[in-house]
Amino acid sequence: MITVAVIGCMGRMGQAVVSAVTEAEDMTLVCGVDPAASDACEFPVYATVEEALQKESFQVMVDFTQPSVVESHIRACLPAHVHCVIGTTGLSDETLAELSELCPEDTCLFVAPNFTIGAVLMMEFAKTAAKFFPEAEVVEYHHCNKKDAPSGTATRTAALIAENRDFESTAPGSETEIPGAEGARGALIKGVPVHSIRSMGYVASQEVIFGSMGQTLTIRHDSWDRFSYMPGVLLAVRAMSRSHGLIVGLENLMD
Repeated sequence: MITVAVIGCMGRMGQAVVSAVTEAEDMTLVCGVDPAASDACEFPVYATVEEALQKESFQVMVDFTQPSVVESHIRACLPAHVHCVIGTTGLSDETLAELSELCPEDTCLFVAPNFTIGAVLMMEFAKTAAKFFPEAEVVEYHHCNKKDAPSGTATRTAALIAENRDFESTAPGSETEIPGAEGARGALIKGVPVHSIRSMGYVASQEVIFGSMGQTLTIRHDSWDRFSYMPGVLLAVRAMSRSHGLIVGLENLMD
């Protein structure tokens, strides 16, 4: 039985993780961590990760909290030999590399910009298309309360496109933006323009638009419910017992 703690268990994503772990036959929800916990919870909930580590024993922690606090959670859990499954985006490559040095030999720091199977496949398809189209742009759509822009998925997609083509786009960039409309061409991430939409009505959607002479190819993924992330989360939790070190991206666990 895999023992799990859910960090941010009172948030919308945290509640979905709690439900998924509770319903999984091979997992046990040991506790949650959330400073906003109420006495109505049916499982132990602690205000801090440090308190949970002192009072409970668990093999894996799942964290969908905020960029401002997730690093401290990882720093507390890894030295305690607790695997970390991180869905919070916003950590830089440099920070992840530094945190990975805290991993004991039997412990894994797993980070995924997106846990939906469809989004991972979208990124894999984009990698394949990247070298065949001279132009590529990413448009991502999220709910209005998302804390970071662009999303981790969009940033990762742009990086994968850049890594899999040996040329740079010649499309007009920020130099064409008119005064007072700076940003109209989006953020340039590794040479790929990325545009972020924030609005009520969305959970998470993204499209990657490729173009060449006389044609376009659009790859789009839509997630309308947070439970679409749960198969990927459970896949990651189950993979921790055979994983170690830093792993970035759910695609590394899907084969």
